[in-house]
Amino acid sequence: MKKYIAFFRLRFSMGLQYRAAALAGMATQFFWGTMEILMFRAFYRTDPASFPMTLQATCAYVWLQQAFLALFMAWLMDHDILDSIVVGNIAYELCRPINIYNMWFSRNLANRFSRAVLRCMPILILAVLLPAPWGLMLPASPLALVLFTLTMLLGVGVTVAFCMLIYMLSFFTISPTGLCTLAVSTVEFFSGAIIPLPFLPDGIREIFELLPFASMQNVPLRIYSGDLAGSAMYRAIVLQIFWLLLLIAMGKALDALAMKKITVQGG
Repeated sequence: MKKYIAFFRLRFSMGLQYRAAALAGMATQFFWGTMEILMFRAFYRTDPASFPMTLQATCAYVWLQQAFLALFMAWLMDHDILDSIVVGNIAYELCRPINIYNMWFSRNLANRFSRAVLRCMPILILAVLLPAPWGLMLPASPLALVLFTLTMLLGVGVTVAFCMLIYMLSFFTISPTGLCTLAVSTVEFFSGAIIPLPFLPDGIREIFELLPFASMQNVPLRIYSGDLAGSAMYRAIVLQIFWLLLLIAMGKALDALAMKKITVQGG
C-alpha cells in the first residue's frame, strides 16, 4: 500500500505545478458556468413550476459541477498510460514489483484531485458571492454537507474505476481512440454532465439513475442542493458503493487477462 500512496503523492505534486493551466481552466469554467445558468434562466422564465429543480438548486448544481469538473469528467484520462500501451513502454512498468491496476488507479486519483484543488476554491468563492438565486447557496443541511463529501469521494472512485476499464480494454485494441471517444460521449450524456438527470422524462430518468454513470457527479451535486434526499438519497449511495466495487472487480479481471496475453515486441 505504501508504494501506491507514494505514486499518489508524486503525481499529486506534479499536478500542482501547472498553475497557468489552472488559471486558464478557472476562467473557462466560470465563463461556461455563467453561460449555462443564463441558458437555464431563459427556460425557467417560461414556466418555473414545470421544472423538477428550483432555479437556485440548478445554479448550485452548475457551479459545483464547474468547480469540481476535474473530478468527474471522463475525458480527463491519463494519455501517458494510453501511449505506453500503444508504443510498448508498458514493458518498463511490468518490470516493477507492483500491480499495474493499483498504480494506475492511484495516479488517476492524484491527477484529478490535483487539478480540482487548484481550480475549485476560486470558483466556489465567486459563486458564493453572487446574489440569489444565481450564486451557490449553502448546503441544505449539515448532514447534506457530510453526505455530499462522502458521495463526492465515491463518485470520483466510480469515475476512475470506469476509466480504468478503458485503459484495460486498450490492451485488446490496436488504437484506444475509438474506445475513449465512445466512453467520453457515454459518460457526458448519461451522468448528467450535459443535462441534469432530473430534467429527463420520468421513465428514462429512472433507468439512467440505475446505471453506473448516475453514481458519478449526479448524486453528490443533487444531495448538496437538497434535490436528492430521503430514501432516494440512501438508495443512490448504496448504488454508488455497488458500482464502485463492481467496476473495480471488472477492471482487475481485465487486468489479470491482459497480463496473460500481453506481448511486447522489439528491444
